[in-house]
Amino acid sequence: MALTYTSTRSRMSVTASQAVLQGLSRDGGLFVPTEIPAIDVSLDDLARMSYQEVAYEVMKLFLTDYTEEELKACIAGAYDSKFDTGEIAPVVKKDGVYYLELYHGATIAFKDMALSILPHLMTTAAKKNNIAGKIVILTATSGDTGKAAMAGFADVPGTEIIVFYPKDGVSNIQKLQMVTQAGDNTHVVAIHGNFDDAQSAVKKMFNDKALNEKIGAHGYQFSSANSINIGRLVPQVVYYVYAYTRLVRAGEIKSGDLINITVPTGNFGNILAAYYAKLMGLPVNKLICASNENKVLYDFFETGDYNKKRPFILTSSPSMDILISSNLERLIYRAAGEDPDRCAAFMKDLTEKGEYVITDDMRAKLTDFRGGFATEEENFAGIRKLYLNTGYVIDTHTGVANYVYRKYAEETGDTTPTIIASTASPYKFAPAVLGAIAPDEKEGKSDFEMIDLLSSKAGTEEPRAITTIRTAPVRHKREADVDAMQAEVLDILGIRE
Repeated sequence: MALTYTSTRSRMSVTASQAVLQGLSRDGGLFVPTEIPAIDVSLDDLARMSYQEVAYEVMKLFLTDYTEEELKACIAGAYDSKFDTGEIAPVVKKDGVYYLELYHGATIAFKDMALSILPHLMTTAAKKNNIAGKIVILTATSGDTGKAAMAGFADVPGTEIIVFYPKDGVSNIQKLQMVTQAGDNTHVVAIHGNFDDAQSAVKKMFNDKALNEKIGAHGYQFSSANSINIGRLVPQVVYYVYAYTRLVRAGEIKSGDLINITVPTGNFGNILAAYYAKLMGLPVNKLICASNENKVLYDFFETGDYNKKRPFILTSSPSMDILISSNLERLIYRAAGEDPDRCAAFMKDLTEKGEYVITDDMRAKLTDFRGGFATEEENFAGIRKLYLNTGYVIDTHTGVANYVYRKYAEETGDTTPTIIASTASPYKFAPAVLGAIAPDEKEGKSDFEMIDLLSSKAGTEEPRAITTIRTAPVRHKREADVDAMQAEVLDILGIRE
């Protein structure tokens, strides 16, 4: 039976391919499946499958208007030699914890896991829905999504991609990865503001009827590559199912045993995917939501009050420097009894008042989650300790999750086997990582000299993504104030105001 999608803010209904194409609902809400399908293959059988085969078994349940041939072609086109390991998402056991390495793709961050397949899903959806014009991918990034989206969509026929990033809110390597991106259809704009400013402005453009009519008259339509797109969320469910079955395959757990999953969290999409995997039947005990010093999510799970009215802190884990976690809306919708009017009211309060407070009955539905946060000092200390104990090097985002989980285990005595989502290569944040494991040796070194030092310390070769940007020319030099973002979009598309 075909699974349909509805908005978190109205009772509209669209197919999976239509939800992928639109990205954000016309009413400003996010698309959610009308039901969460159950895994229909045994975990033991899944344990014998490849990543690509597991991906098909999970994604076929959500993307029901894609044919088997179409979906398998999308999967084959996504998970191939662009990943530097044949396993796609290896699980590595260190110091009693399982690290799910999600950074072996083209841009060495977990966003590759979904953004490698999204262009295939979107272009297939365009054909299915007889879309003749160009799709304009409009994306705000805190550092990783933008590069991964551009790498996926570069020179894909029928698309343009425009990425906005906070000029002073990403690492130097993240910036270099974006501004050197090739592809005649790729466009990058540094904004004078933070990620939340960029994300809010992008959402505003999506919801601007006059703007959409203007670009439509020129043969364009907006779509999104941010994690608000259901085409990003569904592929992320896959790797949690895959990771569980790798533990079964390795004899670390038995089929049916409970696990915990810890995720470094900013926009809430990655941990929401883990929650969807649990709802599908994956045996998950706790979902541990790890925040950095921008701990709006930790405070929410502690109090039920989501309050963005606080200082925005720049940290060594910039992809988590977020105060408006867009994907949380999907969880709020579910906790509100899938009542779009209640959900819309909460989102209105967030926009107009800067906060919302959920009810006690809603909080009672969130017991699957446990929040935690790490200060910069705690994060660095955890990275250092893991390195000294094992020689294993993790990045600063994974470091947040590492610290939060170990503190949780110490406080609760919970010995449930735990997977930590390792969301980026340490090479992407070499200065910060070296600040944790070898602070005295990094002084006076350039970014690339620090990468060389990190390679020596970790005993691993730098990824292809780093080697490429050492000599790549800068291609993108646009900058804009937040209130000029729309004008930049029109200029890029060649449309006069």
